[in-house]
Amino acid sequence: CSILILLITVKVKNRKLYLATLASVLGPMSFGFVLGYSSPAIPELTKIEDSRLRLDDNQASWFGSIVTVGAALGGLIGGWMVEKIGRKVSLMLCALPFVSGFTIIIAAQNVWMFYVGRILTGLASGITSLVVPVYISEMAHEKVRGTLGSCVQLMVVIGIMGAYLGGLFMDWRWLAICCSIPPTLLMVFMSFMPETPRFLLSQGKRREAVESLRFLRGPDAPVEWECARIEEACDEQGSKFQLSDLKDPGVYKPLVIGIMLMIFQQMSGINAIMFYAENIFEQAHFKQSDLASVIVGLIQVVFTGVAALIMDKAGRKVLLIISGVAMAISTTAFGVYFYLMSLLPEPHGDLAWMALASIAVFITGFALGWGPIPWLVMSEIFPVKVRGVASAVCVLTNWSIAFVVTKNFQDMMNLLTSAGTFWLFASMCILNVIFTMVFVPETKGKTLEQIEATFRGMSGP
Repeated sequence: CSILILLITVKVKNRKLYLATLASVLGPMSFGFVLGYSSPAIPELTKIEDSRLRLDDNQASWFGSIVTVGAALGGLIGGWMVEKIGRKVSLMLCALPFVSGFTIIIAAQNVWMFYVGRILTGLASGITSLVVPVYISEMAHEKVRGTLGSCVQLMVVIGIMGAYLGGLFMDWRWLAICCSIPPTLLMVFMSFMPETPRFLLSQGKRREAVESLRFLRGPDAPVEWECARIEEACDEQGSKFQLSDLKDPGVYKPLVIGIMLMIFQQMSGINAIMFYAENIFEQAHFKQSDLASVIVGLIQVVFTGVAALIMDKAGRKVLLIISGVAMAISTTAFGVYFYLMSLLPEPHGDLAWMALASIAVFITGFALGWGPIPWLVMSEIFPVKVRGVASAVCVLTNWSIAFVVTKNFQDMMNLLTSAGTFWLFASMCILNVIFTMVFVPETKGKTLEQIEATFRGMSGP
């Protein structure tokens, strides 16, 4: 079997597959711009001349966090869309709420228009965060699936970085105009790309599925063999999802793992750290705290890129464990930093450097594992017939917890003290390492059908 797979990969040409991935990851890039937009825009909008548009502290906190409400809704809608109209069309339609949301922000006459614009862009972000990982994992073959799947998170952080950089040179209106360029390109480029073979086969469109595979694998690849392999797995499953399927270990095991990965990702404190970065840099007497956020963005881009390159060699599980340990150490150190700060009468310069080192270690750790991998694993572990529903549950979980953490972060700091809050994050990171060791399967180098068989307790084709 391994010799057969070796022969097949020699004949497979990846160029068109990379092209389709590049077109689809304009979606995550757009959603990075949405997430990053609030960081430069909020300071400007709190000081703006026009009183109708000026944000107070409470409105600014809603401006930042309401995106996650839209995204949670988007996850639910996306789960329905990928099953009904397919992966490709869902992705093309995402561009509409992105562009219309930014247009409403550009034309805003009052604060409510900002909220509507942010909810719409959040909605599009939620749909994108569900559709793109599924689209890529269903197109890619097992040799490059980890690397291509990690490009989702890589493009998100490039988008965030783009918004930070743009914020240094542009006012909030021009920045919103620039943010609507990637989703427009997404719609144009995706119209030339194929639907995924697995979706086409689940709809009984075998001829189109073979054509799609031929486009993705090149003219010499044995597409009939791959098509037959996917068909066999689809036939075994039956076609539609019913609630009784939740009794099947091939469904409930991956679903629980997917949900827990999303909870741990958001409870690691990533949003809190990103949210706090500028303040920490100010305390460390960095004169230009906005430039400092660009540096944070750059660290994320570099190490998410590293993770993408080594994903198919190192494996998902090892990277999750290394990442969890790095985050546990740095959040503990952060807690110690805040604890010592509360004891000292005036802030000490050396301590500020401890905070900066903790931020760097945390973001490096997050970017290597817990940033990209939960999204990648989510797109790999579900059987075709529950992929839409199960992914929707995971995306909804992720964004709901993101909302709770960002909206209540300040209250947590007041209730538990800063040190207590970061120690809570540290304990979550220790738990995520234990969870990974015990429950998360290694999916490196396996076909989607083999991964599915692992959960059912059979050996895959």
